[in-house]
Amino acid sequence: MPGIYIHIPFCKQKCTYCDFTSFPNRLNFAEAYMACVYKEMELRGKELEKEVFDTVYIGGGTPSVIDPNYLCGGVRQAKKQFHLTESPEITVEMNPGTVNEKKIAAYKSVGVNRFSVGLQTAIDEQLRELGRIHTARDYLYCASLLKGENFSADMMLGLRGQTKEDVRKTVELIAGSGASHVSAYALTPEDGTPIYTQYLNGELPDEDEVAELYEYARRLLEKEGYRRYEVSNFARTGCESRHNLNYWRRGEYIGFGVSASSFFYGRRFTNTFDLDEYIKCILSGFLPVVDNEEVTGEDAKFELVMLALRTAEGLSAEKYKKTFGTDWREDFRDPYKKTEKYLSTEGDRTFIKPEYLFVQNQILIEYAK
Repeated sequence: MPGIYIHIPFCKQKCTYCDFTSFPNRLNFAEAYMACVYKEMELRGKELEKEVFDTVYIGGGTPSVIDPNYLCGGVRQAKKQFHLTESPEITVEMNPGTVNEKKIAAYKSVGVNRFSVGLQTAIDEQLRELGRIHTARDYLYCASLLKGENFSADMMLGLRGQTKEDVRKTVELIAGSGASHVSAYALTPEDGTPIYTQYLNGELPDEDEVAELYEYARRLLEKEGYRRYEVSNFARTGCESRHNLNYWRRGEYIGFGVSASSFFYGRRFTNTFDLDEYIKCILSGFLPVVDNEEVTGEDAKFELVMLALRTAEGLSAEKYKKTFGTDWREDFRDPYKKTEKYLSTEGDRTFIKPEYLFVQNQILIEYAK
């Protein structure tokens, strides 16, 4: 089933690694911006009135930095304009330095039932260097407010000076806090971000060192009961992110807000990245789409293969044939031969072998040729 994504582009300060669309100095625009998001949902409502949505994901930026009334209004508007399943998964991303008991209660009052908490690391010195506004203690306070709730914690690998001991402390903090899900990402130094200078200067761990940290984290997480179900995502049984699984299964989704992407009816489209332009478009009664393309043929086939092989459930030959009418091994005969030693097959499904999953980009690049 399709999902709904709502982008909240505001934050208190930009992290040194962040290349997402976020505006740390424009929080005063939050009320006007959210009013435009409500309007954008209304504009899309008629077009998608026959669809049933299973998830709502509110990301950013830092959604928890804005007045909870605005965020809750976004959830209410999604419920008003679209048909949701009886028990939809509704997720809110949060920075531990921006939450309190009142905000959590407000989110839960409109049906938020999953929380994604940006910890990144248990080492305060590393948090400061990343430009994070919280400490490990703030994370523990946030986790205490979420006791008994379904919540995920983010951790980042490949930080400057990061050791296996740092990774161990982070995993232990997450597991001990009651998190049901962990997203363990390798730091990607993007051109234009402050941390990119560290990368250029050779101050960050190299690929082999990051792979070693990842493998160490994977073993620790699985020992704590978190099963890897996608290259960067681990969950306790039954706590996988339904919203993200929909992405990896090449499901449909509709995005709202500045820079939000969508994939519906075979087309991929993206909203403007300019906050002022977004508001201007909505106030003029226009959808703020700046890029719109149909995804067909070889591109569609590659997407399905690439996304499925990122996951533990792998690529279903039956699903591929049902979608495209052909055998995926025939469509990708040469790439399959080149990468076969990295793959395993069980019945209908093909997987990247666990020991190669972290370097899946080097394998999947063959399928893009």
